[in-house]
Amino acid sequence: MSLRLLFIQYSATSLAKIIKVAARNAKILKVVTPHMLRHSFATHLLEAGTDLRTIQTLLGHNSLETNQMYTYVATSSLRDIKNPLDSL
Repeated sequence: MSLRLLFIQYSATSLAKIIKVAARNAKILKVVTPHMLRHSFATHLLEAGTDLRTIQTLLGHNSLETNQMYTYVATSSLRDIKNPLDSL
């Protein structure tokens, strides 16, 4: 059974409307789009230690290079990585 079958599929327009209503209910003043949520999801996964290959699979990207942009956004957790050579 495909993972895709477990989810109800919405049109892009319906999803945008659902997100717009949710943002309004949460009193978020900025415009929130499905793409912003997708980007935030990927960034949080990377910051939580999820490898890029897994993120690629979850987002349905064909190329690993598409996910490279998230490494630029997730700089806070990447800065905390210690160089193994520093402990020598």
